[in-house]
Amino acid sequence: MRSLILCSVTRFVTPFLMLISVFLLLRGHNSPGGGFAGGLVATAALALHMFAFGEEAMKRIVRLDPRTLLGIGLVLAVVTGLVSLLSGSDFLTGMWFSVPTPLGTVKLGSPVFFDIGVYFVVIGVTVSFLEDMYEEEPA
Repeated sequence: MRSLILCSVTRFVTPFLMLISVFLLLRGHNSPGGGFAGGLVATAALALHMFAFGEEAMKRIVRLDPRTLLGIGLVLAVVTGLVSLLSGSDFLTGMWFSVPTPLGTVKLGSPVFFDIGVYFVVIGVTVSFLEDMYEEEPA
């Protein structure tokens, strides 16, 4: 049985939770937050959506297999560390790159890409747990 209140609130709250998760992800290397906190907030939004509309609705949002998402995140985090190692620094030393854009030069740092990798790993692991728990629900 679906709750009309839960479904209505979920439609309103889920986009804001995802926006907050991206905000936490992007500010994490300068302030509290980062890939782990952002990933947990994103997973909370996905769990709320799953409880309201079912597992298939959550899978339509994620679109990738959670294990694939986990693998992409893990590879991204390791490659971020290897870039600094190959440039002669210690593993996971922050590297900064200037990227010219039409609006001016933007500085991108390897901590951002590491946080994105962690974000994907956290979402992949927790969505995998959510799917497994949903499947094992007693009849």
